Amino acid sequence: MAKKEKHSDFITTGQVAVNRRATFDYAIEETFIAGLELKGTEVKSLRLGKASLTDTYGSFDDGELYIENLKIEEYANKGYEKHDANRKKKLLLTRHEINKIIGAMAKRGYSLIAKRLFFDNRGRAKLEIGLGKGKKLYDKRETIKQRDIDRRLKEY
Repeated sequence: MAKKEKHSDFITTGQVAVNRRATFDYAIEETFIAGLELKGTEVKSLRLGKASLTDTYGSFDDGELYIENLKIEEYANKGYEKHDANRKKKLLLTRHEINKIIGAMAKRGYSLIAKRLFFDNRGRAKLEIGLGKGKKLYDKRETIKQRDIDRRLKEY
């Protein structure tokens, strides 16, 4: 039998998962806050903090935006209801934001990257996404160099 989770273990508001590699691998120019279309067991699993944003990316199909490879583990006390851990999840944005993102992804070679997954003050699951271009190796070296300089200046 699955371990019974206590109500105190649930995350009601605050951060669930962070993609720390997003700012290292991509030069993010614009960020958006999007809602997610989730199933009930996915929300319960998120409230336990069982999500991973590594290797997530955005895609578009029929004028809608989706996030792919967002891994949400199965909820242990699910009963008969199940969800696929890697299914495409629809992003809930305004039509203006969707058109802006799709235009940038199609024309200028931008990527849609998941940065942070959290619950807002109303208890709704939100995803902070960034629109940016991938960094080249020399850009990553420059980022590391700047981080080391900032760290040394902080010591003195």
